Amino acid sequence: MHNTAADGATDHGDAAGVDHVFLALERELAVFLRRARASSGELAREVHPDMEPAAYGLLVRLSDAGAQRATDLAGYFGVGKATMSRQLHALEELGLVAREPDPADGRAVLVRLTDEGRDRYGRARLARRARYARRLASWDRTEVAELSRLLHRLNAEQEGEDAS
Repeated sequence: MHNTAADGATDHGDAAGVDHVFLALERELAVFLRRARASSGELAREVHPDMEPAAYGLLVRLSDAGAQRATDLAGYFGVGKATMSRQLHALEELGLVAREPDPADGRAVLVRLTDEGRDRYGRARLARRARYARRLASWDRTEVAELSRLLHRLNAEQEGEDAS
């Protein structure tokens, strides 16, 4: 760090060592994550009134990646097998997912979205995208693209750290 001010402040923080750029980032991410958690509950209820908020991410994953083994889903989300089993059972009871034999390994079972699960999830996803478009209507499209690029970079770097 380079001393740039008479009071001892540095390029990266003040005399007490507080890096205000990262403090601001931490604050904004905390607000963003709090709102995302609240939004997750709303999205889950849009899919099905009895769906748990945490289960929405499972529908996202199954829609994006296709049928998966429960153990692979548990690993992807970083939860235990029992937690994943409970969440999948609840989604199965709601008719949103189904289990089927894995054609590559008759001993294994894959979890997939049902037609109803795909339809309900698709409607909720379209509604969510419309909300994003309304909230960001005053933004230039290049700003939206830049936000997307930076979030992708942050997520990719986080995934890299999680793998190590």
